[in-house]
Amino acid sequence: MKTIGLLGGMSWESTLSYYKAINEQVKNQLGGLHSARIVLYSVDFAEIEKLQHEGNWTTCAEILAQAAQSVERGGADFLLICTNTMHKVFDAIEAQISIPVLHIADATADSLLRDNIKTVGLLGTRFTMEQDFYKGRLTENFGIEVITPSPEEQALVHDVIYQELCQGIVKAGSKARYLEIIESLHERGAQAVILGCTEIALLVQQIDTDVPLYDTTGIHANRAVAYALSSE
Repeated sequence: MKTIGLLGGMSWESTLSYYKAINEQVKNQLGGLHSARIVLYSVDFAEIEKLQHEGNWTTCAEILAQAAQSVERGGADFLLICTNTMHKVFDAIEAQISIPVLHIADATADSLLRDNIKTVGLLGTRFTMEQDFYKGRLTENFGIEVITPSPEEQALVHDVIYQELCQGIVKAGSKARYLEIIESLHERGAQAVILGCTEIALLVQQIDTDVPLYDTTGIHANRAVAYALSSE
């Protein structure tokens, strides 16, 4: 079994979901008392969040690259960046380490294409929904059309993530609004909706809607386990 490197803490709420999902999958596949070999570096999200909203992605990349180097030195065979938004600096992190980095959008795209999904809605932070580092990768590398919410809906989705979900707060009213936005994306042509922020699955699950949902946390965790248990 390969050792999985996790670069987490963005937020720790979703990193907890990664840790749980990975270990559950390893136990399911290997049985008994098996659990995953993991090296985890958890950053102080307050520092990262401040830099995000200042637009200082260069310093974000420097902090995360140093953390990734620590994960590599700790014995990890490959790395997961446990957040969708910070894949904006994926290339900068990847360049500073010698172990493979499994991209969350690539894992998600593979899942979508297996299910013949070619047009998808995207929920996430404002950075993920507005900028091209995530949705552009889906379109250019995999031919998947991406539909995003209206600017007003994007603001609501973004605020709920930072003001509620990242702090472990789950509100029924926010869940209802998210479900309305998911239905709106479906009506606009989305065959499915990507939960493109690792905290969103804390609020909305597949049982809540008939629109197919793709939880990037679960998908990324499953990809990590498959790679860890493979002979590659």
